[in-house]
Amino acid sequence: MLVDSHCHLDFPDFAEERDDVVARALDVGVARMVTICTRVRQFDAVRAIAETYDPVYCSVGTHPHNAAEELDVTTEHLVRMAEHPKVVAIGEAGLDYFYDHSPREAQQQSLRVHIAAARETGLPLVIHSRDADDDMIAILTEEMGKGAFPALLHCFSSGRALALAGIDLGLYVSFSGILTFKKSEELRAIAAELPRDRLLVETDAPYLAPVPNRGKRNEPSFVAHTAKVLAETVGATEEEIGAVTTENFFRLFSKVPRV
Repeated sequence: MLVDSHCHLDFPDFAEERDDVVARALDVGVARMVTICTRVRQFDAVRAIAETYDPVYCSVGTHPHNAAEELDVTTEHLVRMAEHPKVVAIGEAGLDYFYDHSPREAQQQSLRVHIAAARETGLPLVIHSRDADDDMIAILTEEMGKGAFPALLHCFSSGRALALAGIDLGLYVSFSGILTFKKSEELRAIAAELPRDRLLVETDAPYLAPVPNRGKRNEPSFVAHTAKVLAETVGATEEEIGAVTTENFFRLFSKVPRV
């Protein structure tokens, strides 16, 4: 059994065949999928997908690209929407200094709002971090000092320092298809160093399809390829890494019913 801890089934890429995409995932043993919200203003569409498919759950939150658009979203808003039984996470929120689609101050403000919601609800914060390692470490360390909250560094492609800081703070780390890319030796070295009980796998579909499907539209069924490479990276069998990452998922995403 596997879990795709992060995909975007509400994106237009899946509009014409969402039923088939979910069915293909189930056929290869992907028993749970979490479709991730990137704009609170579009949460209703994300929630509707989770309500439509029993194995699919969702989050509520604002991606850092959209932070400036949704600075009126408060912790109270997020907490209230997270009461829905299918909402199992907060985010994705974080810092993206590679694109800087929103001012960095807006991204940081939004991130802290989401952290407060994760702390209050006990739901895991799904963290997006790109080219922002130092600020992310500083904010997470400061905020964790105010009170613990569950979280994971999703689609991890940052440096070793952020990975180890996250582990020290009690976070989980999720790997996507990037782990399978030929030039990802450094990323695989980081993955090999992390404790197995903090590892998750994801697709971030429709983006970042893993080898051997690189260049194609990604989908939840492809998470098996990432899990295979993660197993090779940490010296485990595919069955072992499937069991470990699935157990880690249910421990972190504790609102999701176990299979």
